[in-house]
Amino acid sequence: MRTSHLRRALRRRRLRGDCGSGSVEFAVLATVVLALILTALQVGLYFHARKVAQSAARQGVEAGRRFGSGSGDAVTQAQAFLARYGGSVRTPSVSAAGSTDQEIRITVRGSVATLVPGLSLDVVQHADAPVERWTTP
Repeated sequence: MRTSHLRRALRRRRLRGDCGSGSVEFAVLATVVLALILTALQVGLYFHARKVAQSAARQGVEAGRRFGSGSGDAVTQAQAFLARYGGSVRTPSVSAAGSTDQEIRITVRGSVATLVPGLSLDVVQHADAPVERWTTP
């Protein structure tokens, strides 16, 4: 009888030693899972902003390469696209630097909205194409 009482006491002591370890394990695991979720969201925001900037540059190039248009029309069209759809690109700037009489080049720069304070991600996308023009044989 004495042995079973001793065994029960030892078992209770062993179980009491693990008391609260589940909470600590959950806290550590929750932190890791939350970091992974925030990282996945931030990567999604970055690639979305990149795609919007690329689309704005392409819209600008398509407007600027038409016959009779110029680089000013291209910049205006890219800025209009960013005004409509560019919420994920913060402080965007559009430039036609590098354009020539034969080729139009539009560059869109901006920063990406971030979830982490102090993190700064920039996006730079460009598109170029030949300008439509009349030629004689």
